[in-house]
Amino acid sequence: MALFITSLNSGSNGNCYYVGNSNEAVLVDVGISCRETEKRMKQLELDMKKVKAIFISHEHGDHIKGVSVLANKYKIPVFITSITAKHGPRLIGHLAKAFKADEPVQVGNLFITAFTKSHDAADPHSFIISHNNVTVGVFTDIGKVCKQVVHYFKQCHAVFLETNYDEELLENGKYPLQLKNRIRGGEGHLSNKEALELFTTHRPPFMTHLILTHLSKENNTPALAEQLFTKHANGVTIIVASRYEATDIYTITATGKEEDKVAFLKPMQLALFQ
Repeated sequence: MALFITSLNSGSNGNCYYVGNSNEAVLVDVGISCRETEKRMKQLELDMKKVKAIFISHEHGDHIKGVSVLANKYKIPVFITSITAKHGPRLIGHLAKAFKADEPVQVGNLFITAFTKSHDAADPHSFIISHNNVTVGVFTDIGKVCKQVVHYFKQCHAVFLETNYDEELLENGKYPLQLKNRIRGGEGHLSNKEALELFTTHRPPFMTHLILTHLSKENNTPALAEQLFTKHANGVTIIVASRYEATDIYTITATGKEEDKVAFLKPMQLALFQ
């Protein structure tokens, strides 16, 4: 069995990541509007009825902008810590469910495990999602590579990994010094170089896909990030997530093969093979 993944949007203008099997799915963060989330899922022929839960990493606007409207419209449970809920999205109290770090939450046949990270938010977490021995990680807004990040990164067949800024572009850019230091100060974001070191040092042999995420519009470029990681890919598929549109849907299997992709096709499509 496989997991199917896409970035619906990634960047300071909004983050939303889809991970699911053939029957159910979860969204990690909804930082774009409900309408835009619906639009992009429809373009990819993803069914909102499959989304059984939303997991919120932290309260910053680019991660929660659309969650209240989307969750209320479709009556989707929102997994969020009590501390984040106090600082974050409104109008989801009746849908809110708690999670704890390092304790898996079961959603259908998906198991979602949160872990703490270094970021300048009230109670920030990242997540891994597992199903039938396949694991996908969503690692964004990470101020530094800590032991939790390394521990969970080593378990992943695919990862949405933050590559927020190029160190030289940030240093020579127009941002005020205070903001530069906030970004690179250990509770902000990962640079291309820091993310690459995590990838090259701790990548498990079974990893097949790496989706570069949360790229800064001012202090990074898709070409720069992709070129850097492609040099060290060693067989891993490198994708750069866009801040303007969804990526393709990628099929993640335990073996790295795509024989399970047919399980995700619609019944009408399956009829073509009969």
